[in-house]
Amino acid sequence: MSLKAKIDAYNVQKDAKLPAEVLALMNTTNEELIAQHVRDNALQVGQKVEDFSLVNHRGNTVELSKLLANGPVIISFYRGAWCPYCNLELKALNDYLPQFKAQNAQLVAISPQLPDETLSTAQKNELEFDVLSDVSNTIANQFGLLFTLDERIQSLYSGFGIDFEKYYGDKSFKLPLPATYVINQNGIITYAFVSEDYTLRAEPEDILTSLKLENI
Repeated sequence: MSLKAKIDAYNVQKDAKLPAEVLALMNTTNEELIAQHVRDNALQVGQKVEDFSLVNHRGNTVELSKLLANGPVIISFYRGAWCPYCNLELKALNDYLPQFKAQNAQLVAISPQLPDETLSTAQKNELEFDVLSDVSNTIANQFGLLFTLDERIQSLYSGFGIDFEKYYGDKSFKLPLPATYVINQNGIITYAFVSEDYTLRAEPEDILTSLKLENI
């Protein structure tokens, strides 16, 4: 089953469970964010990515340059463990990991979550790739992905019991747009998926196709 099909199935459940006024607020704020064209500021295909290092869920430092020395790198930016769309995406990427490795590619996921929360994400989803902690969104900002969560959604999520200070160590409510990149060994972006719509995610099969094209 494709990731989109899994997301569509989740949306059916969500629409059946949540009150109409909650769904309307989610849709309205999502449309307003899309209208801001935040992704116009994001890095795109053909641009070079500067080297960076982040701590993974095991407490080890991971450097992009060292990863690239061994092959192309897939980077997936996600919002956090509280986001069901993010969890669906991470699990789908994990399922494709053997096929990514067959193309000599490595996969990492990045969120602004604190290291302990990053570890929880990796364990909960049984992930077999590095999950990196970008506290304060330093790298997400370099990629041009940052936005501030709408105040109405902040209140809604707080009502759902989502404690942003627990997850991120602050209450800035700044998050990265969902984004997936493939970076070649020269540090150049060869595939980019960026969306202001948090319900849309890169299809793993499309990522795999881009890797295969690079290897032709």
